Amino acid sequence: MAQSRPLALITGGGTGIGAATATRLAAAGFDVLLAGRRLEPLTSTAARIGTAARHTVLDVTDPEAVGELIGGLDRLDVVVNNAGGALGLAPVAEADAAQWRTMFEVNVLGTLNVVRAALPLLLRSPRATIVDISSTAGEIVYEGGAGYAVAKHGTSVISETLRLELSGTHVRVVDIRPGMVATDEFALTRFGGDAAAAAKVYADVDRPLVADDVAACVEFAVQLPQHVNIDTLTLRPVAQAAQHKTYRGPIDWHEG
Repeated sequence: MAQSRPLALITGGGTGIGAATATRLAAAGFDVLLAGRRLEPLTSTAARIGTAARHTVLDVTDPEAVGELIGGLDRLDVVVNNAGGALGLAPVAEADAAQWRTMFEVNVLGTLNVVRAALPLLLRSPRATIVDISSTAGEIVYEGGAGYAVAKHGTSVISETLRLELSGTHVRVVDIRPGMVATDEFALTRFGGDAAAAAKVYADVDRPLVADDVAACVEFAVQLPQHVNIDTLTLRPVAQAAQHKTYRGPIDWHEG
């Protein structure tokens, strides 16, 4: 990999938003390091991107593994904390504590582990940028979503606090909060592989966001001049007016 190109580390980089972000950043002139728990999607995505990509199996909840990976890098310019996810849709009274714990460990402690290990290298980079992929669930709660909302609010809190703590440095901290995004795995994972339940999430929604829509926002934020920071970027599909209001039916897009 050419050392003159900036390096972006993308967690959860094998699928969905992570893979789409890696594709866009590689096309924009970055070398990309894809990290994730499963080898097969990482290998596939890296092969599709080409020589600008490499990959490694990594569990972001393991601080020693994170430290070993990042400590072995010569440089690091951009970190995209995308590893995360939702589990279950039970009300608080019936919540599975193990699911809550997993969501917290990946979305919050995973982000902490990566940021803490990456900061020494980022402080040496002229393009230093941390992008945390949070969610509109971190802003507005909804029935059955408490555990995920807690986790994603935690991700946003890390972004907001870190921005204060890094004041006076050149490091940018960006919090991107997507609404409804239709990816291959998010809803399936949430519902334990129940394809019918996953399909209902997006049923009759005319053009939910896709992974590349979020990736385009990451690319935009990263490519801005270094003195410009996007503190928080919230994006939703037009059909989703708010967390609690999604229009299900055709929309007249007036195309052509």
